[in-house]
This record gives sequence, C-alpha cells and structure tokens, in this order.
Amino acid sequence: MDESSQGAAYQPASFEPAWARRWAAENPFAGVNRGGRKYYVLEMLPYPSGALHMGHVRNYAIGDALARYCWMRGDEVLHPMGWDAFGLPAENAAIQNRTHPRTWTLRNIAHMKGQDQRFGFSYDWTREVATCLPEYYRWNQWLFLRFYERGLAYRKKGLVNWCPKCATVLANEQAEGGVCWRHEDTQVEQRELEQWYFRITAYAEELLRGLDTLPEWPERVRTMQRNWIGRSEGAEVEFALEGGGAPIKVFTTRIDTIYGASAILLAPEHPLAAELLDAGQREQARALRQRLGKLAPGEEPPKEGFFTGRYARNPFSGERLPVWVANFVLMGYGTGAVMAVPGHDVRDFDFCRKYELPIRVVVAPAEGAPERPEAALEGDGALVNSGPYTGMDNRQAMAAMTAKAEADGFGKGTVSYRLQDWGVSRQRFWGTPIPMIACPKCGMVPVPDEQLPVLLPENVELTGEGQSPLAADASFWRTTCPKCGGEARRETDTMDTFVDSSWYFYRYVSPQSEARPFEAEAIARWLPVDQYIGGIEHAILHLIYTRFFTKAMRDLGLCRLDEPITRLFTQGMITRHGAKMSKSRGNVVDPAELIERYGADATRMYVLFAAPPEKDFDWNDQGVEGIHRFLGRVWRLAGPAAGGREAQGGSDGTGDAALLRRAHQTLRRITRDFEGRWHFNTSIAALMELVNAWQAGDGELSAGARGEVSRMLLMMLAPFAPFLAHELWRRAGHTGEIGREPWPAFDAELAREDEIEIIVQVNGKLRARLKAAPETEAAELERAARAHERIAPLLAGATPRQVVVVPGRLVNFVL
Repeated sequence: MDESSQGAAYQPASFEPAWARRWAAENPFAGVNRGGRKYYVLEMLPYPSGALHMGHVRNYAIGDALARYCWMRGDEVLHPMGWDAFGLPAENAAIQNRTHPRTWTLRNIAHMKGQDQRFGFSYDWTREVATCLPEYYRWNQWLFLRFYERGLAYRKKGLVNWCPKCATVLANEQAEGGVCWRHEDTQVEQRELEQWYFRITAYAEELLRGLDTLPEWPERVRTMQRNWIGRSEGAEVEFALEGGGAPIKVFTTRIDTIYGASAILLAPEHPLAAELLDAGQREQARALRQRLGKLAPGEEPPKEGFFTGRYARNPFSGERLPVWVANFVLMGYGTGAVMAVPGHDVRDFDFCRKYELPIRVVVAPAEGAPERPEAALEGDGALVNSGPYTGMDNRQAMAAMTAKAEADGFGKGTVSYRLQDWGVSRQRFWGTPIPMIACPKCGMVPVPDEQLPVLLPENVELTGEGQSPLAADASFWRTTCPKCGGEARRETDTMDTFVDSSWYFYRYVSPQSEARPFEAEAIARWLPVDQYIGGIEHAILHLIYTRFFTKAMRDLGLCRLDEPITRLFTQGMITRHGAKMSKSRGNVVDPAELIERYGADATRMYVLFAAPPEKDFDWNDQGVEGIHRFLGRVWRLAGPAAGGREAQGGSDGTGDAALLRRAHQTLRRITRDFEGRWHFNTSIAALMELVNAWQAGDGELSAGARGEVSRMLLMMLAPFAPFLAHELWRRAGHTGEIGREPWPAFDAELAREDEIEIIVQVNGKLRARLKAAPETEAAELERAARAHERIAPLLAGATPRQVVVVPGRLVNFVL
C-alpha cells in the first residue's frame, strides 16, 4: 500500500511520548483486577549505573509482556521495580567527581526511571525502593541484629579475599578463579582480618534438598547450586601427633584407601599451624596462599608444599606419616586437613611424585593393579595391602572402616560441604553500616533497635586510598556503649551489597511499612514470587543468598516460606559483532538512540523477536528496522487508513473465513506461548504472518471481518507493542484502555491447524508416519513417536543413544 494514499505514516514519536507521560502520571498498573488470582512477576532489580543497556531492555521486555498478558487474563498482578543502589561504582564515581555517592546515585536513578517510563514498562512505581535510602537499609540492620541474636551473624579473624582495586574484602563466591568478580583483570590477594560472617552453612543441607522442590527452575541453575554447595559423604578420622598435642582431624570421602596414605597435608591457614610451624615456616605458609591468589582465572595451581618436621600415626596401620603443608588443601572444606593417598587421588599423585613421597596401590581394579602406577587409580575394586580388610570390596570396606573408627573412638561418619560461611564485611563507605559497637568493657554490643538506622555521614572525605572512609571519620565511629555508657567504637565495616538484594522483593509488598521490614499479611498475599527473570550470572551469588535469607527469616518467624521463588527464567545475553557489549570494545547499542530512531515498541519488540528469550543473540541493526516496518504495516491496516477503507465499503467477504481462521490460529499460538514455552519470537512471527495474510487479502474482506481481525490483532499486539496497540485502540473509538480488556478466547474449531505428515525413523530407516499440527514442539513429537504402535515394540528394552527431532519433518531414534 502507498502510505500517501492510506493516511499518515507510522511515526511513533507522535504518540509514544504522550502515552509514556500519561502512564507515568496515572500509574495505571496498580490495583488492576483486585481479587483476581495473584501473580507476582519480577525482573531482577538493576544497579543504577546511569543508563539502561540492551540487557536491561531484554530483561524488562520479557517481564513486561508477561505482566500485561496476565492483567488481560484477569490476574491481579504485582510488577514492581527498584534499585540495587549501594556499591563500589557509586563510590568510585564520587571520588572522581568530588561529590557524595548519594547525589550520583539518585541522579542516575531518576534518569533510568525516566527511561523505564519512556519504554512503557508497566511497573507499579508506588512500590519503588532504593536500597541506599535509610528507610530501606534500616531494615538491613534490623535483620542483621536478628541474625546476630540467633547466632547466624558472627565475627572472627581469618584469611579473606582482598581485591586491591576495590580495596575491600570479597566473599568466596565473588572471587572464583582467583579474580575479582567486578574486575576480571585483578588478582585477589589473601589477607588476615576480623570480619563479620553469616552462617549460611547452617542451611547447607536444606539449601541442597530444597533444589528438588524447584522443578520450574532451570536445571543448569540447580546444578550450579548443587556443585557450589558441594555435599560430600565421608568420614572424619583422627591422626595422633607424635610428641603430643591435639590430634589432626582429617576428612576423607575414601576411608577405604587409608592404608595407602603417604602423608598428612594441612591447609596453609590451618589452626594447628601456629603450634606446629616455626616463624620461617609460617611465612612459607603465607607465601603459598598468596601465590594462589595471583593465578589467572581457570589456571591450575602448581602443587606446592613443605614438610613441617612433625609426624602423625595412621590409626589403622600404625604407620608413621609425615605432616606437610600443601597449597591445594582448603581450610573451608572438611577440616582443612587431608590424608595424601597418591595411588588413588590425582592431586595427591602429582604432589607426592613431585616431593618423592611413597605411592602405593591399595584398591585394585578388576584387571589388576600395576606395581608402579603411572597415574592415580580412582575407581572401585578390591582392597589390597590393607591389613584385615584385604580382599574386601572397597565400598563395603568404607562402611566397615567407618564403623571401626567410631567403635574405637578415633573417627566418625560425617558429611562435609564445599559451601562456606558468607563473609559480609566490606571496608568501603557506600553500603549499609553494620549495627555493632565495640566496647573495651562489654565486648561487641548490638545497636539497640530504637537507635536504628545507623546513618552514613553526609560529610565524608572519599579518596579511595588507605583505610575505610568510615574508619577515618571519628565523628562516625566515636560513640558510647549501650550497656555501660562508656566510650566505645562503632563498627566501621559496611555490609556486602548482596545483603540488600537478598530480600528486596519482600519489601515491595509493603514498602511504606515503618514498624517492620514487611507486613505478614502482605507476605501471605503475594509471596512466593511467581515468576523471577534475570541473568544466569546470578545463579550462585544472588540466588543462593536469597534462598538462605528466606529460610533464616522463616526461622525468625517473619514468614512461612521455605523457598522465595516458584519459577525462575534466565534470559540470554545480547552480543554485538560476536562479543559482549562494552564501551571498551566500542560495540555498545544505546537504547535511547533506538527509541529516537525507531520508537520504543520496535526496540522492545525486536529483542523479543530476535531469538527465544533464553538464548543469546547477536545484535542486528536491520532486525529492529524490520520490526519498525512491520509496525508500520499494522498502522496502515488497523490505523488511520482503516477508516477510509471502511468508508468505501467492504467486499462481498470472500476472504473473511480464511483470515478469521488465521486470526484464531494466531491467537491460539500466542496464548499457548504465554501459558507455556515463552517462545515470544514465534508469537511475533505468527503476528507477522497474520498481517501479511490480511494485507494480501484485504480487498476480499467485509467491513465486519476487517474490524474483528483488527480488534484481535491489537489485543494480541498489546503485550509486545503497548504504545501502538493503545493508540490504535483509542483511534478505533474503543472506550477504556486495551490493557484492561479481557484477553480474547480463540474458537477451537477455527483455530484447528491442518495436520502435516511426520516421518519416524529408527537408525535412519523409515518405520512409521504420524500426523501432527505444524507448530507441534519437539518434545511432543518425540512422545507421539515413542507411543506409535509400530515404534513402541522397536524401542522396548532399548535406550536410544540419540533422538533427532526436526519439528515439522521427522523423528529419528538412534539405537
């Protein structure tokens, strides 16, 4: 169609800003469908860095489409937004710009909120929270005190991960691979400091078991959490030290190999080091750990260690074993001491071969044991050279040896976890002050609740050098003890910012509450979160911490939940030119520029169309331009030009039935996409096919059919392109907003798809044919093929090595 003859051209700048201003002023997304089924949809709150990036846009477009669909479905939807506003970038920016971090942060929040509103994201802004404001971080402090009272918050001295660029401590989860999670080019160092910790290990087993109750979380995320928690069943065995002193407690998952032990290995920071090592050896131990902190990400450390000069006795064999310090033994796993069994552990093999310690085989595989093994034999077998246990199956020997250790009092069966307690102390300014006071007489004393919040000072000098800014500010730390009234010193560490994001979605349900962090009635109404949307990079840090917080708050009587989130969705990344977008690479796509050129609808619709939402995709400028052209066709068909065509009268309606059938088929596909697989890319493709069919057959439509298809098209478009849908709905003379209209129901008969033939093969040979709708998914096709009367007998008793499914074409079972 020629635009000049069909009315005004599609110009989103002529109507999108007006709708954005109206929604910002009226906040129409609060309280819709009161009394309907509750649906809490949430995207992970952003750090207010200054401007939205395309990752934000994709994340929010997914959640917004879902929220808008659920409103039209009749649900009472909670869709809030806030700001994860504490953190190092604000402090660093404040140092560079000589301004208070609060000023920089609040300015960024205002700008990003304006961008959210310009995109038309349907947030209930009456529930907005910013974690850097006292009305929020007061409750961080209140929760800290409740954790402290229950023994879940404690202070101890120990080796910590230190980022020299951040000038602060990092949790173990923030220092994976020996580098800072914020600065991947910065090696983490080890320092010994007094730190505050949350006892997350008290919930290790429950965190692990709870993953089995989350079937609607991605298996990849659950696997990552299982591996991070790292449950190991084994035994704790005591090796008596020669010359007296406390025995060395060793955790092992392979007590069956204890007769093959060549040495006892201690972690460099093991508590016994203070007793066993002289000053020179203690310096050696520190150097071992420091060298580990300088490894590149993923680099395997060389096995290093030294002999302490002390010996311990093997409680089973009575053998005298040398005690070494080794760099690969972790203090946070098990007891911080292991027995080196080089014949049956790869790391032990490398270490003992390097330092010429004996290597013995004590578990023989079925094919027999070599006299001089060239590698560790880690499999099962029969015990050899193992005293009274020789000849026993090694799995049976594990139980027998553990029972012997328990009976004789030198060991016990136990479970160990890789998960370590969460270090929450940070030596920076822009975070929640830890509400504790150090008194020379009374020790550590909690700040009374009535004195909360402990406020960050307004006037503070930030240099980025030396000690923590709060430690340098006497007006902040100088205080009196709440118990004795004497002079005391306020804690100058601030909390890890992951504390802020561990419970923020509880605050959304009652953000104005002044008596408690959240109201019990509101929690019972809205929690758990029905749908959470964010990046896979948060699988370990944020998502483990928030599960821990929920369980701890439940035990404090604050909620009745075991898990905070029912369904989790992790969206894919947007790259450009094959790389992650970054300013340093010069490949950043600016959402603001896209809005100016193509409009908000086209921008948000393209990120939904480019790929299934869980997949990565590479940005394509032509793609968003194509969506803009598609919306232009919708404008010409259902917009101002439609009235002119209707005034000319409709045809005899010879094309009505075909187009109405296509419209109902499209509605069926989109409805099923929202209710199930979330393939919004195929939903948008179906809308394009409908528009193409309408455009091709417009001359054969009656006025009634044209109006009905227009109505259905705009309602289906509303979750994806809300500005255009609302504008054309208004121009068509409808009263009220399209977002408040009930989602249309498809006619099952009209929506029925023509079936196509699917070939079913076994080992590449044709064995059967079946009928299916063209859009039938791969999993459904496989189920139908397996159940086919000719295929089921061929698969009986056999497990296919591979199943190849090409939707719309074939299923092939490779046996």
